Amino acid sequence: MAGRASSSSWVVEMEKLLEDTRPSVEMARWKQHSIYQVPEFIKKMTNRDAYQPQFVSLGPLHHGEPHLMPMEEHKRRAVLHMVKRARKPLTKFVEAIEEVADELEAAYDGLDDRWRGASRGCFVEMMVTDGCFLLELMRIQLILEEADDDGGGEVDTGYAANDPVFSRSSFLNLWPIMKNDMIAMENQIPLIVLQRILYVICRGTPRSAGWINDTVRLLLNGPSFEEGMNNLGLHFLDILHKGYCGTRPYWEWSENCEARTPCAVELSEAGIQFKKSNTESIHDVDFVNGVLSMPLLRLHDQTETALLNLMAFEWLHPNTTNDVRCYISFVDNIIESERDVALLRSQGLIENAMCSDKKVVELFNVTTKLSEANRYNRLGHVQWKMNAHCKKRRNKWRAMFMNNYLSNPWVFISLVAAFILLIATIMQTIYTVVPFYTNKG
Repeated sequence: MAGRASSSSWVVEMEKLLEDTRPSVEMARWKQHSIYQVPEFIKKMTNRDAYQPQFVSLGPLHHGEPHLMPMEEHKRRAVLHMVKRARKPLTKFVEAIEEVADELEAAYDGLDDRWRGASRGCFVEMMVTDGCFLLELMRIQLILEEADDDGGGEVDTGYAANDPVFSRSSFLNLWPIMKNDMIAMENQIPLIVLQRILYVICRGTPRSAGWINDTVRLLLNGPSFEEGMNNLGLHFLDILHKGYCGTRPYWEWSENCEARTPCAVELSEAGIQFKKSNTESIHDVDFVNGVLSMPLLRLHDQTETALLNLMAFEWLHPNTTNDVRCYISFVDNIIESERDVALLRSQGLIENAMCSDKKVVELFNVTTKLSEANRYNRLGHVQWKMNAHCKKRRNKWRAMFMNNYLSNPWVFISLVAAFILLIATIMQTIYTVVPFYTNKG
């Protein structure tokens, strides 16, 4: 009887949820989410440290973890400095965030109950603290940019010259570490938090969405972008993604697409040449008249973290593109070994600030696990054109001739000399034989 009663209560509970299965209701629910916990299977096959903070926590997903606690004191100091400069009571900041608390909670997929209901006050306090901290970093970055434009010199950030976080020297030393945390998928806060705090600071005159987006981009030193600039971004990682992807070019659909292509060395052996594109857009990849053009790829120690988080965002957020995943799949196809990296470096397509070419190969061995094969898209069509070029024997023979005889000037001179010697020998033979037959006749 107890089992039957339990089943009945389950049926009643499930029937109450039937209304929530309407497409319009579900669409509205999923649309609110923009910050996610990275699934365990993704962490296992890539690098779990890339998606979570190592120095400073932002938002609720890793708040309070022991190794992140030392920065909490400095975040509170940022709040105090901002409130003092704004000459507004702290309650005004709290009220501004409380007005959008429902929206902020909904942004987190699977937010723990310890931040909801009676504990919402703690959630709001955390958002105010983290928002003020980020705005202080953005303010200091703008001050330093302005000082550099004026030729350097003394810089007043509003903090003590020996401040461990917010002085010029400390900021420059810590920023490479903090930047990784700013773009970690599990360490984001919605940009509406910054917008609401700025509304209080600016005394009711809101900063434009474009200003906030561009200031975040400057802080991250990310690529500029135009499409969507005037619409407030979701969070820091979203701004980096928009800049990294840029505007998609028009492409007329074609069924001539292939998912893979030979590596760079094999492409070179088939006569394909390499050229740096005119822009740094990941969409500026094409193959025309035997020449593969693609943007310069700058690689450094933080590249893996950035790429993994950009691709995880594409994996988890249904309202974004898969441009980064497709681009990484394309690059991984042409990089199989250190020889490929060396070739692309020599052609000016890779700028390697990592310790070795082997590290570049290892980087793409990790990142390609989140990539997406290029089927029926523009890069898949580029790969089809490259494969079609490689299948033509005359291209391989021409490439072999060029590589064997025309790549080295001394080999070329020897070839020309041998050809001249052959012609001279033939001519000498002719001049010797022709008179003999002429006299005999």
